[in-house]
Amino acid sequence: MASSSVFSPIVHALRPSASCSERSSAAHAVPADNSAATVVVAGGAAPRPAPLAAIVSHRRELLLGTALSAAFLRAPMPAVAREVEVGAVLPPAPSNPGFVFFKATPKDTPALRAGNVQPYEFVLPPTWKQTRVANILSGNYCQPKCAEPWVEVKFEDDKQGKVQVVASPLIRLTNKPNATIEDIGSPERLIASLGPFVTGNTFDSDELIDTSVEKIDGQTYYSYYLETPLALTGSHNLAKATAKGSTVVLFVASASDKQWQSSEKVLKTIVDSFQV
Repeated sequence: MASSSVFSPIVHALRPSASCSERSSAAHAVPADNSAATVVVAGGAAPRPAPLAAIVSHRRELLLGTALSAAFLRAPMPAVAREVEVGAVLPPAPSNPGFVFFKATPKDTPALRAGNVQPYEFVLPPTWKQTRVANILSGNYCQPKCAEPWVEVKFEDDKQGKVQVVASPLIRLTNKPNATIEDIGSPERLIASLGPFVTGNTFDSDELIDTSVEKIDGQTYYSYYLETPLALTGSHNLAKATAKGSTVVLFVASASDKQWQSSEKVLKTIVDSFQV
């Protein structure tokens, strides 16, 4: 957003008036057109005070500037995301009562607009909220050719946990164009490469508790359960990954110990619903 188009009028309106010396000099200046009458006093002629119209105009500008600045401060900034419960904007999930259905479209992320990621979908509890992805993590700066993984979307609930979609360029994992996830290797090999994007810091193979493989509509998915006591994302992580087109898409659900105790079943339902 160009600052000149938004802030300049307000800054101009609120700019401090001339200094006292400037005002004093201006008050004693004689108009060139002699339109301001003079009054004879001892010691010479002195100018009359500024015309009433000029004073009114100056006051009107100050009042307008103050009003604009107040309105600007009250108005929500476009860059600040409003956290709205997804149940207020997403439709109910037909196959999962009590959940809502999210399907990503090109308007949601730069990678979807660039065609680097195929649309994905999953269900969420209606109380969850979508959170902002930092620009440096979103892939916005490197599309259409990103060399490193990026975060597509994020949702969370303070009491239940959080989920995120991570996309990785296929070329980072294999030189084979349009490779399937089986072409990349076993579930263990894939998570060894993408594990840090599950935990938010490091990955140790001892943290991998369970893996499984399933095929949905001809698409193969690797699923994982990790116990990660030192992870930044949470001490419990569920993940599901597949490869399609030029990208590997990884869906991650994370929770603290407290969240996991009450929401393990909910998080598993969310991850199980993920499809590309």
